[in-house]
Amino acid sequence: MYPYTLTQFTRANPFCTPVMVLHEAEEQGQDTPVEPHLKRTLAAASLEDPEVSCEYGSNKYYALCGFGGILSCGLTHTAVVPLDLIKCRIQVDPDKYKSIFTGFSVTLREDGFRGLGRGWAPTFIGYSMQGLCKFGFYEMFKSFYADMLGEENTYLWRTSLYLASSASAEFFADIALAPMEACKVRIQTQPGYANTLRECFPRMYGEEGLHGFYKGVYPLWLRQIPYTMMKFACFERTVELLYKHVVPKPRSECTKREQLMVTFMAGYIAGVFCAVVSHPADSVVSVLNKESGSSTMQVLRKLGPRGVWKGLVPRIIMIGTLTALQWFIYDSVKVYFRLPRPPPPEMPESLKKKMELASY
Repeated sequence: MYPYTLTQFTRANPFCTPVMVLHEAEEQGQDTPVEPHLKRTLAAASLEDPEVSCEYGSNKYYALCGFGGILSCGLTHTAVVPLDLIKCRIQVDPDKYKSIFTGFSVTLREDGFRGLGRGWAPTFIGYSMQGLCKFGFYEMFKSFYADMLGEENTYLWRTSLYLASSASAEFFADIALAPMEACKVRIQTQPGYANTLRECFPRMYGEEGLHGFYKGVYPLWLRQIPYTMMKFACFERTVELLYKHVVPKPRSECTKREQLMVTFMAGYIAGVFCAVVSHPADSVVSVLNKESGSSTMQVLRKLGPRGVWKGLVPRIIMIGTLTALQWFIYDSVKVYFRLPRPPPPEMPESLKKKMELASY
């Protein structure tokens, strides 16, 4: 039978899961009790709980999650502008900037300490907008897709849920980021073009129009969507594994400080994987935004298989630290505003019963 609903479609997934066994058992006429369709809410608490300030999935919840995204992405990306500057220059001019140390020494000699802060304004504005969409939309899409799947399938396919939700959110986040990213790279990698955002933005618009701000959005999607999918899915599953195998007590018994330390550890682990997955596309974006007449394929041919990996070491350091701090800040905002923070997912009781019956 062809799958007519999203729930049935998940059963046809080539990766075998308990739900396939249950589906086959039901078709064979076994007396498996049929549970009504359960709506997956992922709610950790309600307004009756004095420890939370709003309902999970409310407009206030999503708005504060977006605010947490602004702080986590805007502040952290601005803090590592000097390292990002050197990384971009290694990517676009590897002959002059051969390593991190050479890059710093050349930049300090030519531009002084102020030169290390080049591009901070478009970085702060652009990544604040990206953080708003990335974290706010992630929570919205996660709740939306979970409600479509139902409680049991949400648990069985939770990694796919994280991947789909983060990819959907990042699609819109990159549209918000692209103009400021283009300005940032132009300021950092093209000396003499512009020193500030106020100089760069009108000049780029006058010379290239809106196309100049969005010509890098496609490689930006290629860089950021895999990055964000890894960032959220790896983080969520790492938190789950840390509480299961590393932390010696349940999450409910951990203090807020201990929970935030777990968040930081999981964020750093996720950040290392993020850097590796997204680095080739990051190299293309840096060169593309520097050279006004180039296309994505031209840049790829110019860089070659080895060139796209230039600057990977500083990016691993930057993204690992960045991702850990972003998750720490984001979770701290949730704690400060007393937002619902769902614990690591557990198998629903209805699914446990079905699996017990199917094992006989």
